[in-house]
Amino acid sequence: MDFNFENELAGKIALVTGGTKGAGKAIADRLLKAGATVIITARNKPEEQTSHLHFIAADLSKPEGTQQVVDQVLHQFGQLDILVNNMGGSETPGGGFAVLSDHDWEATLQTNLLAPVRLDRGFLPGMVERGNGVIIHIASIQATLPLYDATLPYAAAKAGLLNYSKSLSNEVAPKGVRVLTVSPGWIRTENVKFFLERISQSSNVSVEQAQQSVMDALGGIPFGRPAEPEEVAELIGFLVSPRAGYLTGTEYVIDGGTIRTI
Repeated sequence: MDFNFENELAGKIALVTGGTKGAGKAIADRLLKAGATVIITARNKPEEQTSHLHFIAADLSKPEGTQQVVDQVLHQFGQLDILVNNMGGSETPGGGFAVLSDHDWEATLQTNLLAPVRLDRGFLPGMVERGNGVIIHIASIQATLPLYDATLPYAAAKAGLLNYSKSLSNEVAPKGVRVLTVSPGWIRTENVKFFLERISQSSNVSVEQAQQSVMDALGGIPFGRPAEPEEVAELIGFLVSPRAGYLTGTEYVIDGGTIRTI
């Protein structure tokens, strides 16, 4: 097969949730570069406005937010070919299981598990009808390497997302829709850079030493550094492309070797 890497997604409509910053922004830019029409969602407008990306403001942690996105995308663009469920995160306090309330658990599950489920449910019927489509779930290595002190609900939600993604793939692969999971490790986003600077200042160490302390807390990263957002985006760009046409139902870990077991 011959592929035009620079224009291989021409004619495709793609949605990247949480696409205004970090890995989400890098993914949106990567799909745009490949020729796709790209829609991004987040609660707040991107700091850097671009006419090339279509922005929808929505809170996907709420059912009405996901329905708003589904309705607006289908009304404006008619269909969706690529869905990258990238939005996620944890805002729960540290301190282990005892400090976590029902609200902490419910809010985390809504954002990291139920939002992707609802968006899939909204867009899958059209993909199945056309016999074509790709869904990417962005999970985390915490699904198998949980940090119980601070992100227990997040890790549990991502583990659920892994299981759901595999099950969904088994159901819709015979109907022409590919479903894949990408589990990044630590990514050097702008927020991470600010976080390291705060550690550096409060602990009177260099930024490099601060970064090493975080990597040590993760059990070490054999590659010696966090991933760059563009590296994660490049993997996504491949997985949604025709070059990956036989790949489905699989988890792809991009963590620099953080997880030491098979």
